Amino acid sequence: MGLETFNHSEPLTLGVELELQLVNTHDYDLAPYAEDMLRLMEKHPLPGSVVPEMTSGMIEVSTGICHSSSEVLGQLTQIRDALVKCADKLNIAVVGGGTHPFQQWHERRIYDKPRFRELSDLYGYLSKQFTIFGQHVHIGCPDADSALLMLHRMSRFIPHFIALSASSPYIQGQDTAFDSARLNSVFAFPLSGRAPMALTWRDFEVYFDKMTHTGVVRSMKDFYWDIRPKPEFGTIEIRVFDTPLTIERAAALSGFVQSLGAWFLADQPFMPQEDDYLVYTYNRFQACRFGMDAVYVDPATGGHMPLREHIMRTIDQIAGHAAAHGASGALHLLRSEAAAGQNDARWFRERQREEQLLAEVTRQAAQRFRGRD
Repeated sequence: MGLETFNHSEPLTLGVELELQLVNTHDYDLAPYAEDMLRLMEKHPLPGSVVPEMTSGMIEVSTGICHSSSEVLGQLTQIRDALVKCADKLNIAVVGGGTHPFQQWHERRIYDKPRFRELSDLYGYLSKQFTIFGQHVHIGCPDADSALLMLHRMSRFIPHFIALSASSPYIQGQDTAFDSARLNSVFAFPLSGRAPMALTWRDFEVYFDKMTHTGVVRSMKDFYWDIRPKPEFGTIEIRVFDTPLTIERAAALSGFVQSLGAWFLADQPFMPQEDDYLVYTYNRFQACRFGMDAVYVDPATGGHMPLREHIMRTIDQIAGHAAAHGASGALHLLRSEAAAGQNDARWFRERQREEQLLAEVTRQAAQRFRGRD
């Protein structure tokens, strides 16, 4: 199977996907209600789509094509409101966050869909451990070569995306000491991590042909990279975000991506090179482990600085592009939280310190998703 043609898309348009938790309302554990939720959601005409995910206590929602983070927020609001109505009918709740704080992976059921059964057969217990929840952001690119250039430029900001979205400090009732423990589950899969350094679509086609020739890869879906091209949409897809606790934060993160993309296209601020990836895995680990308290190693200079400082510096640098795309408010929210060292992982820990009961913390997280702090 050859690589798909890179389709046309409007540059800098956005699409957002959110993987969400379905929990019961007596102990706030995950509940196998995906099929019921999908049936009820079919009755609501909405932008984007609602689809099943790997296990039956989760679903994925997506926006349509959006031109700004405020449009993303508008569409996510419609979808969220419909989700809440449907969940109320089933006496369950919908929750954000990158992991469920105390679910036991061995209790999960694989959703009955051919691709999920196939993945379960291939990956064994990893498929149930993949009951994790991420936000994916698509950004439109002018053409195939520009997409690869955008992909590798975005890779320098993977730690920023991780720290700003981190919301998975707890797994199976334990504080992992990571702000984003979710990504450790992703890293267990083959063909995860970074994309190969190809800066032209022709070079990427050569790589893809070699991979399909090995029989390991059949389509782009087999790559679990942090960022991957999506030729059928004419986008690149950034996959390292934990699902935030609120749709407002999800929309703000899309505004950050769009503003970075606008900066790349307008100013061509640097040319990616293989040496950028010398510190990539270290920076990614730092952001997963320490969140806003991580150290960031600049791939160009080798200089070390607090990641939160680099986030604020980056947001200041792209402020003009953010304003041009209506994302100033989104970036102001993220900058303020970076300055305070705040993210959703910290919210979870603060609530757990106060409540001493993860079920109660999950109940409060469900209220946050509804828009009730």
